[in-house]
Amino acid sequence: MVTPAIAPRNSRLGRIAALIYGLICYAIFFVTFLYAIGFVGNLLVPKTIDAAPTLPFYTALTINVALLGVFGLQHSVMARPAFKRAWTRIVPQAVERSTYVLFSSLCLIALFAGWQPLGITIWDVQNPFGQAILYLLYALGWLLVLVSTFLINHFDLFGLRQVYLNLIGQEYTSLKFATPGLYKVVRHPLYVGWFLAFWATPTMTATHLVFALVTTAYILVAIQLEERDLITAHGEDYVTYRRRVPMLIPFAKRRATR
Repeated sequence: MVTPAIAPRNSRLGRIAALIYGLICYAIFFVTFLYAIGFVGNLLVPKTIDAAPTLPFYTALTINVALLGVFGLQHSVMARPAFKRAWTRIVPQAVERSTYVLFSSLCLIALFAGWQPLGITIWDVQNPFGQAILYLLYALGWLLVLVSTFLINHFDLFGLRQVYLNLIGQEYTSLKFATPGLYKVVRHPLYVGWFLAFWATPTMTATHLVFALVTTAYILVAIQLEERDLITAHGEDYVTYRRRVPMLIPFAKRRATR
């Protein structure tokens, strides 16, 4: 993978190259995100999560689990601070996040391309009102994912803030710890959105169930790793926040009082 280190990192040309690279990575992410909405919801895209099986069940299952495993491994390993410290010896600091976004998008594209339907219907809601409720929850899930990124700082999360600061010659500084909006209700509203998007469906097939189960297991593990890093980064502020605000289910526990 070639990153914009062609020109010296502090040169004007190098900073412009980094910005272009960051914009390209973001564009690839955004198209992949839109495709994912259609893929999981069986909507408007050439290949979706459900179709007629073409491979034996266990062969298809093995492929799907392997594809999900590759995505989960990349997504978690590249997000760890120790990996970032090693990685930025190769990749310029300004495009580290953009490169992470690019690799995540490429893993998702590979998942879309290689995904194998399994068949078998687990449930199929025929009632129009029930279908409408489930599609509404599905849309709400994706909206919650997007809104949550903007509450944190969408442009920092996907690398655009980093390449912009690099362009104008300002040193990147990490975001301060904050709990805006939905983050006052649950610690991980973004993951709540993923759960809604992956589980709210009128027709649950074995294929979709495998996807939902594996991604749910991955998210629950990822939360533990992420919170460990957040405690390291923010110390007592995050410890207090974690004690006070539930992880995923609003009002799941009484807020601590002193």
